[in-house]
Amino acid sequence: MSFKKLPSQYINGVWKEGASPLIMENKNPYNGDLLATYRAGSKKDLDDAYQAANAAQKQWEKNNPVTKREVFENAVQYINDNYESIVKIIIEEIGGTRLKAEFEIGLVTNIIKEATTFPFRMDGKILTSPIDDKENRVYRVPVGVVGVISPFNFPFFLSMKSVATALATGNGVVLKPHEHTPITGGTMIASIFEHAGLPKGLLNVITTEISEIGDDFVAHPIPRSISFTGSTKVGKHIGAIAGKHLKDAHLELGGNSAFIVLEDADIDLAVSAAVFSRFTHQGQICMSANRLIIHEAVYNEFIEKYVAKVATLPCGDPKDPNTIIGPLINQQQVETTKAFITKAIEEGAKPILQGKIEGNVIEPVIFTDVTPSMSIAKEEVFAPVVSILQASNDEEAISIANDTLYGLSGAIHTRDVERGAELAKQLDTGMIHINDGTINDEPHVAFGGMKNSGLGRLNGEWSLDAFTTFKWISVQHKARNYPYS
Repeated sequence: MSFKKLPSQYINGVWKEGASPLIMENKNPYNGDLLATYRAGSKKDLDDAYQAANAAQKQWEKNNPVTKREVFENAVQYINDNYESIVKIIIEEIGGTRLKAEFEIGLVTNIIKEATTFPFRMDGKILTSPIDDKENRVYRVPVGVVGVISPFNFPFFLSMKSVATALATGNGVVLKPHEHTPITGGTMIASIFEHAGLPKGLLNVITTEISEIGDDFVAHPIPRSISFTGSTKVGKHIGAIAGKHLKDAHLELGGNSAFIVLEDADIDLAVSAAVFSRFTHQGQICMSANRLIIHEAVYNEFIEKYVAKVATLPCGDPKDPNTIIGPLINQQQVETTKAFITKAIEEGAKPILQGKIEGNVIEPVIFTDVTPSMSIAKEEVFAPVVSILQASNDEEAISIANDTLYGLSGAIHTRDVERGAELAKQLDTGMIHINDGTINDEPHVAFGGMKNSGLGRLNGEWSLDAFTTFKWISVQHKARNYPYS
């Protein structure tokens, strides 16, 4: 299957090009090769997509749960049958390594498998009443239509996380992938569900730029829920628009995760977990460990082993199966990262490992002598750059970790797991992992952040709640006496 040949829009079950005069280019971030050109979607395309989703949803909601489940089972089978084609496009379009591609595909199949259970979990309740002979029925029902906006870093998974679960709870969906990942974040997903037998109109994909549609994706009157994954700045804007129009907004935003190593930690394990937590997909993961906070008693030992391991990571062409660090998504991200590095050095941080920059590939940069007030420690750095800070005790480690506007993920390494768990309770973050990495996402466990890292939770029962609402129907079985009769 060549996913590169798919047109840019999938609306009401029809593949087509957009109606906007804007031409979009989709390029390989490693070598600049042109993968495809598209005509962007227009406001009319967007309206058509929402209208199609709204019309198709009415019947889909009524479909037998067994019939719905079969669609998602077919989707998993189609992914397995086209595994190598999906790996290839993730490498070409995102600059992901084969390791990253396989990791992402695993996340996708797991969330779809979780979604297969949702049609059977649309439960309700029968509640008693203080009024004689009255029965209260509370039904769980779909919200109707969900708008999904996905990012460029894990677009296949972070689109599917909302798309599959929203569909499985009986909703229609309109998906807008990031402009740099229209295939893996958008049209490939439409193709998967088309082959899986999803009824036409239920899932629509519009590939476009914000300059073409403005705020209409969120402000449009049809969608009742918006699921966005991306930057905090954009997320705040989307949340404000959604609130103005009385829509639910589920926002998974940026992070500045802390990775804490206590004096009793297994240092070799901590080093391995820390390397995985920072350098997977070039650090372009919201859960990445931006800050390593190391107890002074093991600081030197940790740094020696950490630097030695990072220095061995192969960098370069993501098509090479041995590559661990491939390219950033575009030159703009490279320039932003270079500015972070320059400012960190100006503020007094010491680069104890600093590789070269070639094209969009940035080799690892490790900073020591970092203080919590430095920009490199305060901001999210979406690149293979890491800050190491030192703490003298548990209290200082927690204080440093909490000294950020973000609160998405984190990790604590200690041989005393209950000590770690108690410290985890003190961290202002939505997720924290003891003796593990900061990058974790399981299909049945609540995922989401605190502070500037977002609103709401997804996965499992939390996705079920996110994309459904409740309807109260009461039945008066015998005539009720009213005060005006």
